[in-house]
Formats: sequence, structure tokens, C-alpha cells
Amino acid sequence: MSEAVVSPVSGESAGVESLPLTGERTVPGIAEENYWFRRHEIVYARLLERCGGATVLEAGSGEGYGANMIADVATRVIGLDYDTSAVEHVRAAYPRVEMIQGNLADLPLDDASVDVVVNFQVIEHLWDQGRFLRECLRVLRPGGQLLISTPNRITFSPGRDTPLNPFHTRELNAAELAELLEQAGFRIDVMAGVHHGPALVALDEQWGGSFIDAQIERALAGEPWPAELTAAVAGVRTDDFDLRPAPGSAVPAWDPDIDASLDLVAIAVKP
Repeated sequence: MSEAVVSPVSGESAGVESLPLTGERTVPGIAEENYWFRRHEIVYARLLERCGGATVLEAGSGEGYGANMIADVATRVIGLDYDTSAVEHVRAAYPRVEMIQGNLADLPLDDASVDVVVNFQVIEHLWDQGRFLRECLRVLRPGGQLLISTPNRITFSPGRDTPLNPFHTRELNAAELAELLEQAGFRIDVMAGVHHGPALVALDEQWGGSFIDAQIERALAGEPWPAELTAAVAGVRTDDFDLRPAPGSAVPAWDPDIDASLDLVAIAVKP
């Protein structure tokens, strides 16, 4: 039996079944998935104020929990996803989100029609990343912001020429992401990194040097997780992650430890 969605914020319709956990996207309400969910959620939480009073497009909205968070502060939230099941789920679960189906390489929106484009943990799934970013530039109004995050290739797939995650087409380091954004016509105001805070650093030490590897090893083994590991993962909080530099820092800003970050977070502006 599918679990009922457990939304991190208000505005969700009750009784809607959750999307299946396929490895392509993260979903809320699953104990063993909680680390990855919170790691994604931190970026929404810390950048939410940039969506205040705005017309926002979330390009690649997935399960929809993030678009629903944005709906707390934005004037209008448009969700876009290519997957039919995701589109239907968001329409049922998060009625504040105007959900449409479409291709991220050909955004079905007018020129200069939105104030903010949100794209978290999506660009690594796309085949034509440059074209997608040019589409983001097109639909943004002058001065509009692209908020984008993606796994840091250096730490996510270390020492590999191809992504570890089979759903990823191309992972990026900070320099490669910056180059793509600038080639598309954006000005980069912030290049931040997601890092483990003190509680997660302690869990790294407890689990043999890497709390992430401990989870991956158990998942690949295809066996039930030890109760201690499940409890540790389920207890991870959004605030256990750090985003550096902190939102509100003077721009331009660049995380001095960006190559050691878990995820890259860029704030790019249409001139």
C-alpha cells in the first residue's frame, strides 16, 4: 500500500498517495529517504525569500513539495514536469501550484513572463543543459533570477568519468556550472555550496567516515537497514545542513570551499 504524502508545509490535499521512490527523484515521508529529502529541502528553505511576491516557475517540479513551499510566499507558482505521473500527482496533492506538462528544453511559456525560475536537482538529468538555460533566460523578465542547484560532481561521483546515478546524464563542478550559466547569458551573483553541519559531521564519524556511503552500501545490499541507521537517517533535519555563503551575503559571493561541497547552488540573474 502506498503511503500518504507527508508534506513539510501547509497547503497539501489530504489522502493523496505518494509517488513511488524510483531513485530519479526524492519524495517526503519515507524514513530511509529522509537524508536526501532534507538535503534537497535546505535549498528551498534558504532561498524561499527570493520568491516572495513573485511569479515563479519551478522547472522540473518532481513530487511538488518544493513548489508547494514556494506557494507560501509567491504570488503565483507554475510547476512544470515532463513526467505524466508527477504532473497528475502535483495537481492532486498541491492545488496551489499551477501544474503543466512540458519539455524543459522548450519551455511552454511566453518570453519575459516570470520573475524567478527555480531548478533544484534537475539540470544533471538533462541532455541539452545549455539549451535549457537559454530557455530559462528567455522566460525570465529583465532582472529576473534563476535559482539552481545540482550535485557537485567532485564529491558526488568522485574519480568517475560517468555519473554514479544512472538517471544523471552529466554532472557538473562549480566551474562547469558557472561556464554554462555565463554562456547562456546570465550574470552569476552567488555560487554557494551545501555542506554537512556539526550533527552530520558527527554522523560521518560514527559511520566510518561517511554517513552517505553507509546509506548507499545498505541500499545496494538489498537487505533491511539496521535499526540504528534507519533512526539516524530519519532524524536528519533541514538545519543539519549548511549553505555557504549564507543567503543575504553581499554579491558577488563564492563559497571558498565550493569544491568540497555536496551540492552546488547558484543564483544567476538575467541582465
